[in-house]
Amino acid sequence: MIPAPLNKNFPAKPSASDESSTPLFSSADAHAPRQQDAAGPDIGDSLTLNLKPRQIAMLLVALVFLLIKSYESLHAYFALNPHVWNALLGSGAAAGLTALGALGVIFTRRISVKAQDVMLGYGGGVMLAASVFSLIIPAMDAAQAIGYAKHASVLLAATGIMLGGLFVLALNHVIPHQHFLAMASDQANPGRASRIWLFVMAVTIHNFPEGLAIGVGFGGEDMGKAVALATGIGIQDIPEGLVVALALRTLGYSPWKAAAAGILSGLVEPIGGVLGAMATGVSTTALPWALAGAGGAMLFVISHEVIPESHRQGHESQATLGLLAGFVTMMLLDVILG
Repeated sequence: MIPAPLNKNFPAKPSASDESSTPLFSSADAHAPRQQDAAGPDIGDSLTLNLKPRQIAMLLVALVFLLIKSYESLHAYFALNPHVWNALLGSGAAAGLTALGALGVIFTRRISVKAQDVMLGYGGGVMLAASVFSLIIPAMDAAQAIGYAKHASVLLAATGIMLGGLFVLALNHVIPHQHFLAMASDQANPGRASRIWLFVMAVTIHNFPEGLAIGVGFGGEDMGKAVALATGIGIQDIPEGLVVALALRTLGYSPWKAAAAGILSGLVEPIGGVLGAMATGVSTTALPWALAGAGGAMLFVISHEVIPESHRQGHESQATLGLLAGFVTMMLLDVILG
């Protein structure tokens, strides 16, 4: 999902209020490593210096051995479960597009509020269409395929949707996070730096249902719909990665460090993808539940985050047009690829 929009006047460098606020590391801490270097090597350096060449060589050999054994085990597992491998590839591609968007911070320093709202709406439209065409409707079809009556399949899908939404709601309560507009309206707050990191955590949380949806999609029998779902989510991940990286630029982080944080926020998607695919492989009965649950999780994110945030800055019409464009884009992808 795409997080809430940034400030209207997006600064290339921290404002005076930001500079006076308490950063993640104080100025004294920033100079600490240099003072430490002058006095002598730190603990990490001393540990490195104490390792003999033979010990280093043994560690490298052990690492290579573990990598080889892990590769063999994973290769055997993926050979028996190709849907999990496909889910890993699909969710990994979506994470890669998040990284592509985050790298855009190197070339972009400002982004208008109107553009942010359009991107939010577009991402919401993609997610909405993906929820309906690639998850919820296939969930009802999968339920009927394993013997459920038409009305029973609808009831199953409805229950799964509610459970998926409650799952994301529970994540929101368990893991600390911050809505961006709430943070952006309080720039002079000394805790602004930590608030931005809570915002990054929120993006990471909401990337998980997207990866889960991709994994569940590849766990089904319709490969075309799964590819369309992964493609649609990947498209809306591009501006998401950019917004995360731009948020960290307001704290004075270098473009490369801000881009790295944006990239890391998307790495949870392959985890969700693998877990989603594994859930569908438990039994055929689990597939419709997993599809409906993933759809409900995405619907919760759309209603709880995307639409409200895209309408708060006075560009409701532009955001709504963006949502329609995103919905149509995903619908066409589903029809063409499905």
